[in-house]
Amino acid sequence: MPDHHDDDSFRDMNKKEKIATVIGIVFLIILVVGFVLGVYFFGMAGIFELLGVQYKSVWSLFVFVVSFFALGLIVELFSKAVFVLSTRNITGRLKVFFVRFSIEGVSNWICLFTVDEFMKSINLSLKTEIVIALLLAVLEIVFDEKEGGNKQATST
Repeated sequence: MPDHHDDDSFRDMNKKEKIATVIGIVFLIILVVGFVLGVYFFGMAGIFELLGVQYKSVWSLFVFVVSFFALGLIVELFSKAVFVLSTRNITGRLKVFFVRFSIEGVSNWICLFTVDEFMKSINLSLKTEIVIALLLAVLEIVFDEKEGGNKQATST
């Protein structure tokens, strides 16, 4: 009989460990997503400040950033596919960079334009949207290259 009791405590311990692991992983994901959103938030706040963009409240800026980030994730799936298909037969780093910069810039602009159109508390001019989109495209390419980058861009 004592063996059976030891088996139950082992199973309970195993469940506790599994629950703790799941909670730890969820916490880590929340932390990483929060960090990325924080970088986007403060980055956008800085860019808006430099370009003189007015917004009604910090909350409206937060909603703008979260909306831009969420839409950007969806649009990026398509833009990455377009980039890979577009550069399949292109040789030369400069040509690949130009194609990637163009695709990233357009996809960022589409996201900015869409979120700006749905939000009334932030108004971006077309010039500001283009400047921010191109700046974000450069930053995405630079950080992507530093992380090991795009195999297509580095192999040619």
